[in-house]
Amino acid sequence: MVQRCATTGSTRQVLLIVSMSYVTSPAFIFRVGRCPHTLVTDLTRSSRRELTGATFANNFRNATRKTPWLSSSRYVHNQAFRPSCTRHNSSVDAPLASCPSSQPSIREPFTILFCGRDAFSCAVFKEVHKAKDVWNGLHIATNSDVKTGRNGSRLDISPLKTLGRTVGVPVHEIPKEKIAFKHWLPPPPFAFQSSNGDSDPLVSLSDRHLLITASFGRILPVAILHLFPDTQRLNVHPSLLPAYRGPAPIQRALMAGESDTGVCVIGMGEVSRKKGKAVDAGGIWGVERVTIPENANFLQMQANLAAHGGKILVQVLRDMRSGKAQRIPQDPLTPATPRAPLITASESLIDFASQSASIIARLERAIGHQRALTVPVGLPDGRSVTIADLHVVAPELRSPNDLASLDGESPGIACYSSQTKSLLVTCADKTWLSVDRLQTQDKAILKAKEWWNGVKGMGWVKEGRFQFSR
Repeated sequence: MVQRCATTGSTRQVLLIVSMSYVTSPAFIFRVGRCPHTLVTDLTRSSRRELTGATFANNFRNATRKTPWLSSSRYVHNQAFRPSCTRHNSSVDAPLASCPSSQPSIREPFTILFCGRDAFSCAVFKEVHKAKDVWNGLHIATNSDVKTGRNGSRLDISPLKTLGRTVGVPVHEIPKEKIAFKHWLPPPPFAFQSSNGDSDPLVSLSDRHLLITASFGRILPVAILHLFPDTQRLNVHPSLLPAYRGPAPIQRALMAGESDTGVCVIGMGEVSRKKGKAVDAGGIWGVERVTIPENANFLQMQANLAAHGGKILVQVLRDMRSGKAQRIPQDPLTPATPRAPLITASESLIDFASQSASIIARLERAIGHQRALTVPVGLPDGRSVTIADLHVVAPELRSPNDLASLDGESPGIACYSSQTKSLLVTCADKTWLSVDRLQTQDKAILKAKEWWNGVKGMGWVKEGRFQFSR
């Protein structure tokens, strides 16, 4: 297919139509019918008639009114085709271009489906909710309630669900089961059931519909992504992409001892290992670098990055409405690019002989909110010990008494410091770790002095030192 501007006469070879299934897709009809200055030549017909984009779209709409895509969501989007009017210089990477001659310069506000679950999601959502100029409809999709605890005695409710109901926004629960989630579709106005009773939905693709995810924790099925224009699927990711792609970017940045990180608003596409389509690989609409304060922990950075992310997201939405938004591709991954895979249980296990005090302290700040750091076989009787409230003891702050007890000792030797009221433990690289609270397996958590008195009473303290088992 050749695209030509009726005013300037300039042409652009865009797509040779060889498949009727593509031109009858709703994505094609929305995009080709946007600007009356765009002329289309259909090369599949011998006459090669030249039509305006709107006429071309209407002709195919009328001719294919009974085709499968009108009663099924199982159609294929060819996202590579984005017509633009050469007269108006529409960017192929901008949101669907608004032709100044046919539409106002400012687009109408969006109808937004916001997917999330946790405190990060809530902070981002609050910024969007406050920005009344960017939306005229706002819906939440979040996890269903889950029974947790012993015998399901506690009900785990999504914080975003609670927030949505508090502010009066419609909340839609997503099924927990993978199979049910795969076939789940959002409610109207994003998708409608067929009026003839068919099980397949009648898809409503609108250039005003916009999808946002923020710490959603689940990969959206392709069927849901295809309900939205490809330039209007946004994800708020707390890292400077492509660094720390994955589900644990904040934790991984803290564990690595990074001095700064950031937050990006990126596009979303299909995720498929077979097709080589990675998670968090979309083009970047907005980005901001954020400093990591010394000794900052996960919860502090989560709140900080969410606040920045919400503000960047709102600015991107405003730029989309005004036609200023631009999307740039991410830098390519290299072997040195850090990743952010899920935190595993084994990563919370401490080995004083191989880990320095700074590594252990960073680990607590990164994952202590979700997993307790544990010395697997901490006591001579084989029980484990969890440690909390950790600090690195700088060499210049070591008291003479503590030096007398620990100086030159091998990793895993501990003594109680009356000066700091904490347990001091030697670690790798001749470093010291201060521990304020400890918990023996199957016992209550105790302050360092109480725990020390307990192991001392068991006869495990020799000459003022305790040896953590290896």
